[in-house]
Amino acid sequence: MRKLEIGDKVYNAKQNGFADFIRYSFSEVTELTKTLAVLKNGIKLFNEPRISYITEDVGYSVSRHNGLHWHLVSLEAIRKAQIENEKIAASDWFDDKKFSLEEKKFIYKQFKKLETSVL
Repeated sequence: MRKLEIGDKVYNAKQNGFADFIRYSFSEVTELTKTLAVLKNGIKLFNEPRISYITEDVGYSVSRHNGLHWHLVSLEAIRKAQIENEKIAASDWFDDKKFSLEEKKFIYKQFKKLETSVL
């Protein structure tokens, strides 16, 4: 467990309830004070690593919001964010799309083909 340094990449993962998607935010440490690490997006973190059972084993608490943690970026975190962002994009697309009857029939046929190929 180490303190943050200028240039470190960090992320936060938020979720509003279990049914919501996980939303990832990424930033970079741009400034250090005696006790804080200031991120590019203006968020201030206590520059003291703490045990965090939220997303990673180690986290850095947000100043004045100890329950919120940011974590050092890893390849695994980037991949999880990519997968989650794809889910969000697909969900948003279906929420915004108004399907014509022809499109609905086409989608229906595709799902029927998929059902028969799985069996």
